[in-house]
Amino acid sequence: MAIYKKHWLKVAFATKVALGCVVLLSGIACEDKALPPAEGANSNGHTAASAATIAANQALLPQVQQFDPIDFEQAQRGFIARDPALQVKDQEGNIIFDQTAYQFIQGEAPASVNPSLWRQEKLNNMHGLFKVTDGIYQLRGHDLANMTLIEGDSGWIVVDPLSSKETAARAMELVRKELGDKAISAVIYTHSHVDHFGGVLGVISAEQLATDNVPVVAPEGFMEEVTSENILAGTTMGRRLGFAYGKWLSRDERGHIGNGLGKSIPMGSIGVLQPTLIIDKTPQAVELDGVEFIFQNVPGSEAPAELTFYLPELKAFCGAELVSRNMHNVYTLRGAKVRDALAWSNYIHESLQLFGEAEVYFASHHWPIWGNEAVTTFLKNQRDTYKYIHDQTLRLASQGATPGEIAEQIQLPQSLNNTASSRGYYGTLKHNARAVYQHYFGWFDANPAHLDPLPPVASSERYVKAMGGIEQVIAKAQIAYDQAEYRWTAELLNHAVFAEPSNKSARALLARCYDQMGYQAESGPWRDLYLSGALELRQGGTKETNLNLRNARNLLQHTPFENLFDALATRLNGPKADGVELTLNVYFKNLDKNYVLWIENAVLHHEQRTQDATASVTLSIDSELYMDIVMGEATLTELVGSDKLNITGSKIDLIKFFSLLETPQMAFNIIEP
Repeated sequence: MAIYKKHWLKVAFATKVALGCVVLLSGIACEDKALPPAEGANSNGHTAASAATIAANQALLPQVQQFDPIDFEQAQRGFIARDPALQVKDQEGNIIFDQTAYQFIQGEAPASVNPSLWRQEKLNNMHGLFKVTDGIYQLRGHDLANMTLIEGDSGWIVVDPLSSKETAARAMELVRKELGDKAISAVIYTHSHVDHFGGVLGVISAEQLATDNVPVVAPEGFMEEVTSENILAGTTMGRRLGFAYGKWLSRDERGHIGNGLGKSIPMGSIGVLQPTLIIDKTPQAVELDGVEFIFQNVPGSEAPAELTFYLPELKAFCGAELVSRNMHNVYTLRGAKVRDALAWSNYIHESLQLFGEAEVYFASHHWPIWGNEAVTTFLKNQRDTYKYIHDQTLRLASQGATPGEIAEQIQLPQSLNNTASSRGYYGTLKHNARAVYQHYFGWFDANPAHLDPLPPVASSERYVKAMGGIEQVIAKAQIAYDQAEYRWTAELLNHAVFAEPSNKSARALLARCYDQMGYQAESGPWRDLYLSGALELRQGGTKETNLNLRNARNLLQHTPFENLFDALATRLNGPKADGVELTLNVYFKNLDKNYVLWIENAVLHHEQRTQDATASVTLSIDSELYMDIVMGEATLTELVGSDKLNITGSKIDLIKFFSLLETPQMAFNIIEP
């Protein structure tokens, strides 16, 4: 009996890990590789700006001072009220979003922050409830994204209900206090990224939605892309997101100050409500609660599923995230599908043609623009930013330039480079050019030396040996660091750390180098990546993060089983499954749906169909219990004793099946092997 209990515990744990595929990072633990704190460092160990960094940042000041000061007027225009103590907590009392942490961003840029990024984050600090124009209001700075409220005949039409239930609910408290308590008459998701739908349950419940027959509008492919990004790619993207968004960095002038697009992502409860109205063509006219909308479907632009819309009576254009007050990502550093820069540019041109009479622009991030000429100029600049990157990347590629060479050569024309809304506060010219190359040509640059290179550790060990050993590498890196050749310093020391990850001298110097590179970065994500790398070099590589699937239960409940089984297939250990042939039935009794899962050629397949008579085991389960397993909430007693779970056939084969599923590494190393 003890043996079976052990096996069933293994099954329960394996099921939980294998099916629990949305990763929310809420903590970090480090190996014992900590370096002694440097004198004068901040709480994360980040050192002071070097003389070279101070000079580089000061050299940018004249250009930054030429940016149009109207941005500060527009970011405050229509201000109604703000919550001066804007800290949002989850149900356990943990702070998940803290706008007050950024109050230090005032005055002139400190030496440790690129002055252009500092200017952008001063603008992003202007939070609260704002009136955009008659009938349109925005909540800004309550989350990474904006939530927009459009006044209908009977209530609010909510556009992009933020990332989490907690932040959305807090935003609505301010709305009710200042504008009165109105019903929610419609919900619009502009696109499939979590900061634009995850907080919907903080705005309206599923019961209210059904009772009041509230329409939920979304672009074509919305649910497929929501589950693809958050389920299939969730583990890896979650770890990288923590790096690129500065999750573990202190909020101060040597740490995280914002990411260009907004302040930070709250790690709260995320959910989704199924769309009831799909936008699948352009133009598509829809009336919602007495308000006329003209929708534009823009798939494959900033998100795989995205829309914009125009309100003809108000002459107001919602650009969603097709356009932003910064250069966006053609490739996002947290990891996502590469976007099509040419299609993106063409969609913006289409917006100009369709909605060129707009007098007001507002969007999913940042602050609005007023006046037809200003809106038109902004849209043209955004259109031409992406087309320039696209066209010039292909021009240089046609001359034989590789991705790295293109990234080094490409420069925006002065008309765009001197426009703040085209600057690389979020996406950058360098990594976007690489993305365009990748979109057309993939990762390979046709150089045979790059066809089958050595992996990082083997390569680094040989580089270090060829250079005379680790001490010689560190000495050369120190010279490069002293000469402010930070990119070369990082390249040398990256080899040193991968060859000898415990070498504290190499780690300490590389961390100082990353400090300087972060301080000079104009892009918020670049800054956070450098400083997060420095933090882990000082404190040690991560061992684990806290996996809180409970926060994503509503999202998982609305995920088709096909997507969950696709995610399950990515956990199969192919080498261990080599030669294994195994078939299971998974029958959801309350839904009367059966899925056949089988392993063939070390691949896990699934189909919804009648039960396979050749299956060695059949699992009959209630879908709610299944979700409890996914969330890790089912106990061993519930698994083996509940009438909601029946197992027929070979329990040994069931155990064997789960033994082939690999536990995801929730906090894999990044800056070391």
